[in-house]
Amino acid sequence: MSKIKGAIVVNTDRCKGCQLCAIACPQKVIGLANKVNVHGYPYVEPVNQDACIGCRSCAIVCPDGCITVYRKKMED
Repeated sequence: MSKIKGAIVVNTDRCKGCQLCAIACPQKVIGLANKVNVHGYPYVEPVNQDACIGCRSCAIVCPDGCITVYRKKMED
């Protein structure tokens, strides 16, 4: 049986740092960065990318559509 490996990409220029994605993530992949974007908002970033399962929960709850989720099947 193959395993799904996920990866997220955050559009940091559009992110407002609401952290809804971090709350929704069952694997705790997302965290708030210690930096701000061009608009002065702190933004989220993947802090544990290897744990991502590609469930898309983060992208679904993001009110600004800042997160893109990629999924890949990994053979055992």
